Amino acid sequence: MNDWLPQTLHGPAVLVTVARVEGSVPREPGARMLVDADGFRGTIGGGHLEHRALEMARAMLATGGAACIERFPLGPKLGQCCGGIAWLVFEMADPDQLAMLDRRRNEDTWRVIPVGWTGPRKAAPPSARPGSSGSAEAQPSVERADGGPVHPTPPDFDRNAGTHVMEHDGRLWLIDAVLAPRAHLMLFGAGHVGAAIVRALADLPCRITWIDERDDLFPPQVPANVAVEATDTPEALVENAPHGTTFLVMTHSHALDLALSHAILSRPGPQDWFGLIGSDTKRRQFEHRLRERGVADERIASMVCPIGLPGIEGKAPAVIAASVAAQLLTVWEAASQPEDSTE
Repeated sequence: MNDWLPQTLHGPAVLVTVARVEGSVPREPGARMLVDADGFRGTIGGGHLEHRALEMARAMLATGGAACIERFPLGPKLGQCCGGIAWLVFEMADPDQLAMLDRRRNEDTWRVIPVGWTGPRKAAPPSARPGSSGSAEAQPSVERADGGPVHPTPPDFDRNAGTHVMEHDGRLWLIDAVLAPRAHLMLFGAGHVGAAIVRALADLPCRITWIDERDDLFPPQVPANVAVEATDTPEALVENAPHGTTFLVMTHSHALDLALSHAILSRPGPQDWFGLIGSDTKRRQFEHRLRERGVADERIASMVCPIGLPGIEGKAPAVIAASVAAQLLTVWEAASQPEDSTE
């Protein structure tokens, strides 16, 4: 979730990243907070840890300096009852890098940042010094104790390991995985409920493709995780969607709802999660019509209709949206868990 990432950076800022954790801590590795003169975006968990991190980030704003890593024992040092240990990296934010990350919100990106040393600092080889032709010229730089530049070579790293700290050649490195959301929702329908669901999911870890033939219904501005598709052939989008896509259908037309339901349930391969807005009566009608079109009973049984969490009966768009957003989070979190292996 990239709630810390601005579309435009105004003035200097410090990026605070949870680099490593041990035991019970407020946030996971990869949680971030961007601090500037006006305030901050994102969170590393609140409480005394975040308060202390804000103080340190504001001090760095005043003085600048190289990236560094700090260890926080939450119980002994900060009096927090969770009692684990968090390692935080502080770095001056690079406007060009943030702009690139903003453009790549739907792509995986790894940042490799030197954050300290585990042994004596080493002089750079001649080919790595400014003005030379060495390939390390383009790598991140740090300062030696004697003031000279060092252009270290980033280490090889495991791209599946997420955000962590590793030691390489006497240096400490932040390997920061800025990953695109894995959950992808295709939402058909730009009416009141569809718009409310988009708002409810705006700050959640997902990507949304919002589809309707009526281009004038889309608002002039949509959240950063939303892509708008105004099309007269929404079934083609269903056909080309990758497996693992989540589908929600709530158009202005029962005929179109039925056509989309048929297209979704007829997709080959693994079944995708599919929710259809409507009542129990609508479900029974659609079950009958889908069988007439040749859809297998097991596919029809996978259709979720009505949508939303049981026990929430409100009909207001915002109520439906809150219920559906919670339902989708349970689906996406379950999908993100590794499957149990059997010996």
